[in-house]
Amino acid sequence: MSKPATSDPVRGTPVTGASSDSRFGALREQLADAATAFADSPDALTGILAGLVDDVDHALGEELEIFPVCHHSPSSALAMARRLRDKQPKVIYLELCEDMQPLLTELRNCELPVALQAFASDLDGFPAGAGPLSVIAPITEASAEYQAIAYALETPGVELLLVDRSTDHVFQWQSDDRTDPTTAANGDDEPAQQDQQQDQQGQAGGEDDEKALHGDAVGVGIGDLRPGFAELEAYLLHHGKVRHWSEWWDQYVEQPLIGADHDTYRQVMVMIGSLFRRLRPSDAARLDRDEDRERYMWTRMREHLAASGADPADCLYVCGAFHAASRVEQFGVRSTAPFEITARTGTKWRYGLIPSSHSAIEAQFGLAGGTVSIAASTWRKALTGSKVTPYRLAGQQGGRKSSARKPKAAARPTAGGTAAAAAPGDDRLSGFLAAPSRPGELDEAELRGWSVDIVRLARRNGYLASTADAIAVFETAVLLAGMRNRRRPTPYDFADAAVTCIEKDVVPGRRDVRRLCEIMFGGDRIGRVGYDALPPLARDVYDRLAPLGLDPKRRTVQRALLDLHGQPELRPCSDLLWMLRRLLPPEVVRPIMGERRLGEQSVQESWDVAIGRHQRSIIELGYEGVTIEQVLEQRLRRAAWDPQATAAHALAAVEDSLLFLSNRRLTDELGARAVQLLAAERTADGAPEVLHRIRQLLAYYRTSGEPELPAWCQDFVSTGYAHYCTLLPTAFIDDETGLRQVAAMLGFLMTMESVAMALGCDRTQLELAVRQSHPEAPAKIALHWAAQSQLGQLPLAELRDRCADLLASPLTVGAFPHYLSGFVQALEPVPTLAPFVVEVLSAAFGQLPDPVLLPWLPSLITTLREQAGELVPILVREAGRTFPASLPALDSWTPPWAAAAPTGTRTGLQNGVPGGGTAPAAEAARYAMSGPAPELLAEYPLAAAAVADLLGCAADPVGAAAAAPSALGDPAVADLLERFPASAAGVAAHVGLVPAAG
Repeated sequence: MSKPATSDPVRGTPVTGASSDSRFGALREQLADAATAFADSPDALTGILAGLVDDVDHALGEELEIFPVCHHSPSSALAMARRLRDKQPKVIYLELCEDMQPLLTELRNCELPVALQAFASDLDGFPAGAGPLSVIAPITEASAEYQAIAYALETPGVELLLVDRSTDHVFQWQSDDRTDPTTAANGDDEPAQQDQQQDQQGQAGGEDDEKALHGDAVGVGIGDLRPGFAELEAYLLHHGKVRHWSEWWDQYVEQPLIGADHDTYRQVMVMIGSLFRRLRPSDAARLDRDEDRERYMWTRMREHLAASGADPADCLYVCGAFHAASRVEQFGVRSTAPFEITARTGTKWRYGLIPSSHSAIEAQFGLAGGTVSIAASTWRKALTGSKVTPYRLAGQQGGRKSSARKPKAAARPTAGGTAAAAAPGDDRLSGFLAAPSRPGELDEAELRGWSVDIVRLARRNGYLASTADAIAVFETAVLLAGMRNRRRPTPYDFADAAVTCIEKDVVPGRRDVRRLCEIMFGGDRIGRVGYDALPPLARDVYDRLAPLGLDPKRRTVQRALLDLHGQPELRPCSDLLWMLRRLLPPEVVRPIMGERRLGEQSVQESWDVAIGRHQRSIIELGYEGVTIEQVLEQRLRRAAWDPQATAAHALAAVEDSLLFLSNRRLTDELGARAVQLLAAERTADGAPEVLHRIRQLLAYYRTSGEPELPAWCQDFVSTGYAHYCTLLPTAFIDDETGLRQVAAMLGFLMTMESVAMALGCDRTQLELAVRQSHPEAPAKIALHWAAQSQLGQLPLAELRDRCADLLASPLTVGAFPHYLSGFVQALEPVPTLAPFVVEVLSAAFGQLPDPVLLPWLPSLITTLREQAGELVPILVREAGRTFPASLPALDSWTPPWAAAAPTGTRTGLQNGVPGGGTAPAAEAARYAMSGPAPELLAEYPLAAAAVADLLGCAADPVGAAAAAPSALGDPAVADLLERFPASAAGVAAHVGLVPAAG
């Protein structure tokens, strides 16, 4: 993009060679004399003051009439309405993003305030990770841009053209060193947030969603005027006796200009724009961007004039006062300076209208809380006093229809209150600057009404306010206005007085007094986009939720009750609500009763629906597709094919596709993607989530009536088995791989071993992986022992001996909590190890002396809580089955492991014969006889004896019990039951069954 050299006047250099016989020659001389009299170095000040006058003269001398405005300014809106009726322009050039023009006609279907939005999530030509990108242009009724739009759309033969850079160029022109392009950095787009936090601290949390209606979008505001020179702003606030910039602007610009004639208004606004332009800090990149915008707009206007042949005298250029004082070479319709406009990127932008609010505008543009509400109140009051009929779009919701053409109004009063006597274009600036301020007299009726209303509103919100507080507020407001040199209290003075007199100690409710004052002055008016202006997806959502009887216009939370058993026709509504729950923020739709999981559906559901309050979320969802199903499918694909996606992310997408879409083709594609991602992973970081999700999916397919597992699921299990076997030896010794990840890998390998074997995997691969693992950390060592025990590589007797040695050695007993955490994590791959862990814990707590037990007890608790919190309940349940249920029974209770162990066996810390151990039969008996099985066999021994006799074994209850499962399929079982009917009757009685007669 070509950038011509910028002239010195724009960058604050004094302008020389100005004609002294211009319309502002006398004013220039007065300012020069004042600079000489009051400044230590008058040259610099003279240059600035003379430059202001020359900027005004330069802007007013342009053939194409420039109308400077301030964003959401009642005085600008009133002056615009007057000028449109007087001039009746045929072409209006408006400072807004040119690609937003098709949205303007949809404003008829909305209730202001709303915002024009351009949105992009799939970026092409911008840095990766910069999206989504969004640009917001809010529109309120008390704004000059709305008056211009309404006039152009309602007056036949009038053409409206947006001339500002496109949305794509907004982000193209950001600085190259910026990594987050979602915040603008130019004159009209930058949200000035220096005092935003301190001005809005008192607002209640209940209004946060209204303030966040615009999100983090870039704001494109017409004429957002605020001094970029911090010292100047601080000086103005201090000497104006105000707290923030919004109050200063209302007191010293809005109110004096509300009744000014057209020429006075133009000259004052251009002068203010020039002042702020010249006193900005030296920021070359920011200034270049501002000047490029001005070059862009003037280039577009000259192109249109050349193509249409329109007369510049019949045109009107509406822009911010900051840009009205421009000195770029392309300024003016007669300029021939070229400017190259770069092409847009390949990003596909979506456009629409979203609801806005007063607080959202204040939050985005750094205005004080209540500023826009006070501006709306000032606008309504000014319309009543000036008898000006504003322009409104036909059919505009929330407003009345007005005629497009009205008779020209009579002469407007000047700032001093008299009719304009000078010819158009004469110096009105000198008189305005020289005339003293003439604030209105105290309106006691108005102030009395405010005082009564705020007390009434405060009582409704929990304050103990009374008539005495109303009187105090009245008197305090008058006192504050007098202290600030004001004859009439402003709304800001009144709010300060109300806070002082009513908010004594604490806020009883969710709104403080300052927030109540904002509500009283007009409230946080929230706009709404009409049905016809909604994107197709949003209208489809509204139509599909119609059977529930919800009113989409209501901003309150609505309750929806769905009896899916009695009214099966509501099932599509339920499916839609669950999809909205998946795609939208959690506060939009929230389930109160009912859930949706794999293989399960609720019979009854209850929902809290707040679509009317969060209309913006539905609208932005419509930028991504035509139906909700299409958007969900796109997001699932995007999540699975994201460069940072893992196998766990793909499995989550598979689960969502099964829950919401029932699209077998999509599910198979996502599953195949999960197999690819799993095979490409080089670490085990996602192993716990992978194990959890694949278990759920396998359980779902096994119970869904499928004849076999899907092909992708079979590939995932076989690929995962080989993959984790390969990673296992490295994971055991890698310090970066956590214990939970290694346990999840073992859980995948051991709990899915049967499925993997059926798919052709080799168990030898797992055995070799475990044998090749040589961990060093205590927790991983214990986990390795558990894996060896499960595979038969480590007898349980030897495992018990190793634990006994750990507890007996003073060198290792301090690290025993870490070994125990490894055993607890081993319950994931080896759940049958729970009795052994209970045994080891019981032996340690029962036999370790207090000097040894107490030091590592806190470490044990914290280790279990951090690393195995979800597995501790398994130990608790096992302990509940093992230990007696009553305290008296504990005295005579013998642990099962002690009762089953022979005399020479080492149990816990009891040493038997050195090197001795429990016999294999006794070991089998110790675990086979735990639980309710030994009680049943002890009470009915004939069953065990009968099985032993059938199998030709010795009459050993333990051996019989161990061999019983192998005889379940033998044909001789029927003969066995006939020979021993007492056993069958005993079992039936034990389980609560009544044996058949005979």
